[in-house]
Amino acid sequence: MLKKHMVNYHLQRFDRNPVKVIQARREISSEIRLAAKMVLDDICFQGNKARLDEAINQALDQSNEEAFQTLTKEYRYIWEL
Repeated sequence: MLKKHMVNYHLQRFDRNPVKVIQARREISSEIRLAAKMVLDDICFQGNKARLDEAINQALDQSNEEAFQTLTKEYRYIWEL
């Protein structure tokens, strides 16, 4: 079982006593945090892959062999991770 993380909220009352602060806590399960990280990682991966695909296609269109070799090495690297 994964442990839960705490999120602290500080609520401040604005009517009479502006110095007094009310504190509230809410637990966020590790499963939700893990799922959110996985979604963000996938979005970043897909964006990087699309950027590399576009750059590789552009290098091929321009017959730039040096750029093509560099970009394909980078492309292979992200697929090995």
